[in-house]
Amino acid sequence: MYVKIRLEAEALTVTTIDRAAIEATYTRITPHIRVTPVIEVRGADFGLGDVTLVLKLELLQHSGSFKARGAFANLLLRDVPAVGVVAASGGNHGVAVAYCAMRLGVRARIFVPTVCSPAKIERIRAYGAELVVTGERYADALAASQAWAATAGPLTVHAFDQVETLLGQGTVGLELARQAPKLDTVLVAVGGGGLIGGIAAWFQGDARVVGVEPSAAPTLTEALKAGRPVDAEAGGIAADSLAPRRVGELMFPIARKYVDRVVLVSDAEIHRAQEALWEKLRLAVEPGGAAPLAGLLSGGYAPTAGERVGVVVCGGNTTAVSFGPTPPGP
Repeated sequence: MYVKIRLEAEALTVTTIDRAAIEATYTRITPHIRVTPVIEVRGADFGLGDVTLVLKLELLQHSGSFKARGAFANLLLRDVPAVGVVAASGGNHGVAVAYCAMRLGVRARIFVPTVCSPAKIERIRAYGAELVVTGERYADALAASQAWAATAGPLTVHAFDQVETLLGQGTVGLELARQAPKLDTVLVAVGGGGLIGGIAAWFQGDARVVGVEPSAAPTLTEALKAGRPVDAEAGGIAADSLAPRRVGELMFPIARKYVDRVVLVSDAEIHRAQEALWEKLRLAVEPGGAAPLAGLLSGGYAPTAGERVGVVVCGGNTTAVSFGPTPPGP
């Protein structure tokens, strides 16, 4: 893994995804991102007993998710050709790249699958990117973007399997550790693994990092079973953010070393977590963003009495405030 981090008056060569590289990336992207707040609440508010929940509200980040961090890292740390950038996305990464390109005056073409939510499609278009809707799932959009990139020569910004992307997402861990020191556990949603890979690289075992992914898209679960990234199911209500078919090659060794466990949650459990966040905190959170709380409410991860648990609420690109009927399931 290799990347050059360009700072104001110096160049720093980084050969691994670690705290030093994440700090250098944070210095570079800080003028362009929001330091998102944390909110500390009693676990009892959510029926969880004597624990403290520290919610990191990344749904308040520019573009509506943590993805803006990785997108800015790519566009600021790499050379962008005149043709601009290209990205494939289930939704949030595309929104983030479109937003960053708009802010930096760069052309962008975004490929998304038909499963991409209308809210995310609308935001990509609003930010001025050229949008291509193709295929049923993220993998289809990725293949189409790669075919176009091979002929047009843009800068390719991968949603999760790229050093700069991981470093950018790792700044969520850096901020959370500074805002809420002495966390025992941090729950993180898993799709392609960029977010949990970056956060785990920051904490390095100082806090227990627990992944939460939909049972309909168990990418990291299947990779850990196989000992390598492998194809998994790619469905469920969070398919536009947590169903890339497989986790990234770059994050996998980080996950094997620093991720304590992975919890699977059903669509119904994710839906109930969305409802709980709205009812208790008036936070309108998309399914992928609610998955970490679902890992707690479902009992998949059961904290001990007195535990301080960080919950990364990573996305809010939804138009749903009244969430409708709960999907069938346990």
